[in-house]
Parts: sequence; structure tokens; C-alpha cells
Amino acid sequence: MPPLLNKTTDQRIFHQGTWEQFKFIQKGFEGSPGVRLFYYDGTVEVLMPGQDHETFARVIGYLVTTFLVEQGIFFKPTGAMTQEKEGVVSAQADESYCIGSVKPIPDLSIEVVFTSGGTSKLERYKALGVPEVWFWEDGSLKLYHLRDGSYESIERSQLPGLCELDLDLLRRCILMSETDAGEAIRAFHREI
Repeated sequence: MPPLLNKTTDQRIFHQGTWEQFKFIQKGFEGSPGVRLFYYDGTVEVLMPGQDHETFARVIGYLVTTFLVEQGIFFKPTGAMTQEKEGVVSAQADESYCIGSVKPIPDLSIEVVFTSGGTSKLERYKALGVPEVWFWEDGSLKLYHLRDGSYESIERSQLPGLCELDLDLLRRCILMSETDAGEAIRAFHREI
């Protein structure tokens, strides 16, 4: 009997390769739910997110979506859609959003980091031109805004409407969701 994979932690595979090899691998994984593929600077990454990763991503997405709805801000949730610049980069955020209008590249990409990556992923998003990237890692939320060709760390979102989001409330509710997602969502609703 084959050993069981640990479904609570992320599984990652890295491979050096060309864009053409990446596209071949990508085609091979078509129709494989739960597998995300990335390419940048000659590296192909295959990610199979674990349960904790997916739980945090869904809760963060729900809370951000709730805030946008409650504030009456136009948005289009684009989830983990593939964002590509042909021959250069391919990425899939855990959650992503177009704010104010629909665009080919979202205004906001959100990454949940458990095993690796973190801010090193900013180079991918810079190549794509994503205006803002948020990272949830080790119980902390870090925000980066693209300005003059590079990302700078920011304390508040610079995106229309999201600049009003209370990030301390968002952090508390994300942490609360580790033990009770329902209570975290109710607390967020009460306070926004």
C-alpha cells in the first residue's frame, strides 16, 4: 500500500527549464484540480497546496470580498487565475482581484506562504505588473505596492477603497479562523 501524503502541508517541486518546457508541463496538468504551476527566470514550480494553505487562502479571500461588498467598491474576484506574460512569467496567486474595472492583470494578488517563496515571489509579480501584492506568512500580513518599477513595503493598501480596510482587524480575524472560521467571519462583519 503506498504511503499517504501529508495533506495538511504544501508539496512543492522545482525544476529548471525553458518556457517551452513549462508550457508542456502545464498542458500535462490540465484538468488536475489542486495543482498550481509557476514559471519565472528558468524555474518551473509545481505546487500542491495543503489543507492549511487552502483554508487560510479561502478565509482571506472571503474577508476581503466581504469588505469590498460592504463598502460598495466595484471589483471582480479573479481567484487563482493564471497570470502570464508570454515567454517570461506565469503565476497563480491564491486570491486576486481587479478593483474599479476589469483588467487582464489583477490589481491585487494575495499569497499564502507556508513552505517557501514569500517575498521572493515579488519578482514574478513585478514582471507581470501587478500593482499590489499581499503575503500572509507566519501569522503576519505584509503588503507591497509597485511604484516606479519596484515594490515597496506599505502599511496600508494603496488601492481605491482597500486603503480604508482595517488591517489589524483583518489580521485578528485571519488568526481567529485557525480555531473557528465562522466566529472570525462574524467578528469581521460586526466590526467593518
